[in-house]
Amino acid sequence: MNIIKYPAREEWAQIVGRPHLDVTQLNQTVAAVLADVKARGDEAVKGYELKFDHVDLETLAVSEAEMAAAEKLVSAELRQAIELAHDNIHKFHESQRFRSKKVETQPGVVCWQKSVAIERVGLYIPGGTAPLFSTVLMLATPAKIAGCSEIVLCTPPDRQGHVNPAILVAARVAGVSKIFKAGGVQAIGAMAFGTETVPKVYKIFGPGNQYVMAAKQQVSLHDVAIDMPAGPSEVCVIADETANPEFVAADLLSQAEHGADSQVVLITTSNKLIDDVQQEVSRQLDRLPRKEIAQRALENSRIILVNDVKEAMDLSNTYAPEHLIIQTEDYETLAERVVNAGSVFLGRYACESAGDYASGTNHTLPTHGWATTYSGVNLDSYCRKVTFQHLTDEGVRNIGHAVELMAEAEQLDAHKNAMTVRLNSINN
Repeated sequence: MNIIKYPAREEWAQIVGRPHLDVTQLNQTVAAVLADVKARGDEAVKGYELKFDHVDLETLAVSEAEMAAAEKLVSAELRQAIELAHDNIHKFHESQRFRSKKVETQPGVVCWQKSVAIERVGLYIPGGTAPLFSTVLMLATPAKIAGCSEIVLCTPPDRQGHVNPAILVAARVAGVSKIFKAGGVQAIGAMAFGTETVPKVYKIFGPGNQYVMAAKQQVSLHDVAIDMPAGPSEVCVIADETANPEFVAADLLSQAEHGADSQVVLITTSNKLIDDVQQEVSRQLDRLPRKEIAQRALENSRIILVNDVKEAMDLSNTYAPEHLIIQTEDYETLAERVVNAGSVFLGRYACESAGDYASGTNHTLPTHGWATTYSGVNLDSYCRKVTFQHLTDEGVRNIGHAVELMAEAEQLDAHKNAMTVRLNSINN
């Protein structure tokens, strides 16, 4: 990891910058695949599954027999863990339900909102180097609570044409039954445009590699909404001299193993902690099966020594991390200063892994600095707010003239007239 000590504020923008790759060729490849899926539907999706996932599929849909078989392949202990996580995720997202309130803005003028579920949503679940069955729970659970009438799930199969059984069990626990064997760009295209087998959806959720992210952004321009723009995953740890070096190192490595392009940042007020954490990182890294991936991620990561915790928080807010872990003595005070972050973990025992799996919060979060403007996935992500208003004759008298004046000032005479005819009707 690169160590930076007491950087000046003028250097912060460069320090918190993410790598920028030339994606011109990638975007061209993605656009070509999307166009083909739009034109040829299932045939194109199957062709790209053969080309990219090396599997020759007869059908894209996961059958009920495959769902039943998956139940036998997942241990009772893992299923119980999935059910515990689902229960916690359900409790947390259920608490986010919108409660409408009618507001009388003027006598005779009543306004209110109604929360309406997005009818058709698509969930993309990566299944390559790490089959993310936990993401099924994170995306499907709030979709069910919101009341989405159609939930479509796409995930890549293995070379034998099978979907990871834990993904199927998690889908069943979360109440999803429309599951399709499709990964990568072709899956995003199938959900965005619809095919003979895969239904078209109105909004697509879920993480993925740079090809999946590019595909989501391209289809969002004309065809479908997406949850958020995203880049590689990241974590920022703020730690002082009271932090446990073993815990800090474990947190950094748990993020680094996501992918070689992941980024981990440690911001600390303790020079001694830097040495202790580096030793722990070396010790723990040697034991990881995904050591090579984590090691490459660490090469692009940073340890930053700052003067005090206020400076640490300012730097973190500038970075706007996807995950923020605050392992300091005064973590509750620092929590109040968080402005830009996807999800925050407080104290020595709140590791990112808790939020990734089972505490109840959602792990689908804004990356690449998008935490300055985007929230992580939550219940509102699956809903729209429709506004209503009702005016009585008293309401027209109270706001009618103001409406006339404003419409006239904007030179929109038909707008003015729509109110004028009502005022005339009331006054006659």
